[in-house]
Amino acid sequence: MQIFRITFINQGKLYELYAESVRQGEFYGFVEIEGLVFEQTSSVVIDPAEERLRNEFKGVNRTLVPMHAIIRIDQVEKKGQGKIVDIENNSSNVTPFPGAIYAPEKTPDKDS
Repeated sequence: MQIFRITFINQGKLYELYAESVRQGEFYGFVEIEGLVFEQTSSVVIDPAEERLRNEFKGVNRTLVPMHAIIRIDQVEKKGQGKIVDIENNSSNVTPFPGAIYAPEKTPDKDS
């Protein structure tokens, strides 16, 4: 089974998910992530970071992420720890992309 690690930015937070399938979405400009993989909770100790992800994506079969929000997609040998990290409080070297990627067109001056 293939496992992919997807890193993307959503609402000022850095998300790291593991999934079985990643492909170009049916909607133009989106990446489709399907078959989210989470740790099996077989012990009493539960990681709050992954539990937060599990709750956010509870009942989600497939999610679509805008291409410009994706930072990286890796095919990995085994699943790691999924997490959500606040970018502002993190000393990471990850810089979010600007919010608006398209500048409005200039209208020609009618007086010129």
